[in-house]
Amino acid sequence: MILNIWLNGKRLSEEINADTLLIDFVREHGCKSVKRGCDTSNCGLCTVFVEDKPVLSCSMLAARADGKHVTTLEGLQEEAAEFGAFIANQGAEQCGFCNPGFIMNAIALFRENPNPTDEQILEYLAGNLCRCSGYEGQLRGIRAFLDYKNGGAKA
Repeated sequence: MILNIWLNGKRLSEEINADTLLIDFVREHGCKSVKRGCDTSNCGLCTVFVEDKPVLSCSMLAARADGKHVTTLEGLQEEAAEFGAFIANQGAEQCGFCNPGFIMNAIALFRENPNPTDEQILEYLAGNLCRCSGYEGQLRGIRAFLDYKNGGAKA
């Protein structure tokens, strides 16, 4: 089948197999931030935006994205870099493997709820697996980022 897709703002039209997963398609097109961590929709490492909504690309056929806009971390560099600095400043990134999926979901949270409670943050990010940290650094980083965005000092 022919897949017509907008990947990080670039229009692509390509022949694919009907069973091609979205994760494989985006990685084949240079989007290496999208990680394969579990293949069971449990870790969040493969998170991408389809029409600005976070989805797990390891459980979505590429054909379902036909005619849609797909955004990976490569397409959100400015937004991701600003937030990522707050995560790094809190010591929340250790090995860094989970960071792309985590940052994608945090950005989705900020867009949906610009002033979430700690409980809402933890609930929203519950699908992101991090084997190195206890998530406290990520929560502190998110809080510091939101304080900064709301006029507070940079962490």
